[in-house]
Amino acid sequence: MKVAVVGAGASGLFVSGLLAKAGHNVFLFDKNEKVGKKLFITGKGRCNFTNVCSVDEFLKNVVNGSKFLKSALYSFSSQDCLNYFESLGLEYKVERGNRAFPQSDKSSDVIKVLQNNHCSGVNICLDEEVLSISKKEDFIVVTKKRKENFDRVIICTGGKSYKSTGSDGAGYKFAKIFGHNIVEPRPALCPVLIKDGFIKSLQGVSLKNVELKTICDEKKLNFFGEMLFTDRGISGPIVLTTSCYINRAKSVKMAIDFKPALSEKQLDDRLLRDFEQNKNKDLKTVLKGLLPKAVADVFSGAIGIDENKKIHDITKQEREKIVIGLKNFAISYAGLYDIDTGIVTSGGVNLNEINPKTMESRLVSGLYFLGEVLDVDALTGGFNLQIAWSTAYQCAKMF
Repeated sequence: MKVAVVGAGASGLFVSGLLAKAGHNVFLFDKNEKVGKKLFITGKGRCNFTNVCSVDEFLKNVVNGSKFLKSALYSFSSQDCLNYFESLGLEYKVERGNRAFPQSDKSSDVIKVLQNNHCSGVNICLDEEVLSISKKEDFIVVTKKRKENFDRVIICTGGKSYKSTGSDGAGYKFAKIFGHNIVEPRPALCPVLIKDGFIKSLQGVSLKNVELKTICDEKKLNFFGEMLFTDRGISGPIVLTTSCYINRAKSVKMAIDFKPALSEKQLDDRLLRDFEQNKNKDLKTVLKGLLPKAVADVFSGAIGIDENKKIHDITKQEREKIVIGLKNFAISYAGLYDIDTGIVTSGGVNLNEINPKTMESRLVSGLYFLGEVLDVDALTGGFNLQIAWSTAYQCAKMF
């Protein structure tokens, strides 16, 4: 069978190699001058290529498409992924959070084993952008270099994040041509914009062991860990995670709990002790013992208490206000950063129009969609790349 695969990213490389090994005549097209351009920068260049956990645990980390992906993940699990890459000659290690990386910490090693060992039988066509795809009896694929017929076509063009790697949403265009609906692409795993005036003065400040509290369309989300302030908002691990759950929301309210390990009662007791020991000092002195200096400098103004007020003049009501501020410091959500800043794209080809057992279009026989071009996305930790491998395997095994 003659197969055209569009996009030489993770899912495109993987499905191409599997099909070539099964004896099919595979042409892998990519507009870039080399394969795996986005794969090269994943995991900050280290390539966190899977997460070693059970399928049930994996699915808890899928934000959109968990039901759709279940069959594919059981067909090719993270352990299957480790075993397969090891068979290709890749040495790997598993770090905190069950994250698997190449032993060398070089994403180029993952790309090398895919290109040289896995895809040895594939016709790799680089610097060859697919301009159009149509279908009569066969599929007709047109590039600047050729117009050729194929029995089947597999779209693996990714989302719209990191346009510099070639992910410009071309797959959505091809999907629409064949009648597919696209769930609006949105950024995921990205920073959050905050419109409060104090944000610029906090740029670069990092917070550890805090909790980001979010009410998203009346649903509560709490994530504990690290975050930091940027010139326009907030970023860091717990912010990136939160972004995945709020990018389709109509209403978002956010607050920071600076002292999540303490209840309001425990925090009030601590304040009483601090006040007793510093009764003749200014409020700002006590706040700097509770918060990073830059945060302490804006905190009292944000809650409406003069930072120069003496501790012995602080009323019980004002002390309660400080406790509430430390536990629920409101920040004004103003949206997400641009889609190009998202580590992955949320949204894509509507899953109702794709057969999860084969990844084939329910609208056009012989047309398939894999990986990030679909309306699937997950949290950080190797989950999104595993989705690419699993959807590719699920597709290839049905040929």
